[in-house]
Amino acid sequence: MDAAQRGVYVGRMSLTPSAPISSAPSPEPIHWLVIPTIFGSMLIAVSAKGLCRLSWDEGEEQLAARFPSAQLVAGGAWAADIAPLIAAIVAGDFILEHDQPLSFKLDLRGTDFQRRVWDYLLTIPRGQTRSYADISRALDISGGDRAVGSANGANPVAIIVPCHRVIRSDGSLGGYAWGLDVKQALLKREGALQADLFG
Repeated sequence: MDAAQRGVYVGRMSLTPSAPISSAPSPEPIHWLVIPTIFGSMLIAVSAKGLCRLSWDEGEEQLAARFPSAQLVAGGAWAADIAPLIAAIVAGDFILEHDQPLSFKLDLRGTDFQRRVWDYLLTIPRGQTRSYADISRALDISGGDRAVGSANGANPVAIIVPCHRVIRSDGSLGGYAWGLDVKQALLKREGALQADLFG
């Protein structure tokens, strides 16, 4: 009895398959540029999903460390289009209200807890502040002031996600990744800070 009679298919194995069985995914492109602002040079980085990094005093090296598997591309239409609006927001020429929908998307990457904190920051109105304890209570995090502070400091998008509106319970400024002088200037401009407070 031969193979055909036994119901066994006998075929010819191809030694040169027409397509690879698997291939590595293409690296994610992230477009970036640096613009001048009243508080110094600012890095703008955007992915296909939206604005993913907005920070002072950073460049390609820091961006590569933050997104090690991405393909960094200098320039690009999306980044160039958003740059004038970002510059206007930083300068105070364009007022971004907490209940005003953004004209661009955000690509905020972090843990679920960090994203909860960042989402809360977006609800703090201009001209107001919240303490780390306020946020901890609002999010029902028992004794989570330190964790809230850590998530606040990890905010990847300055100004747009207003982490500068978070201060200590005693009214002092607390920390700010981009310097207390910038935090103080932002809060005074928004009418949330009347005195020169450092601490």
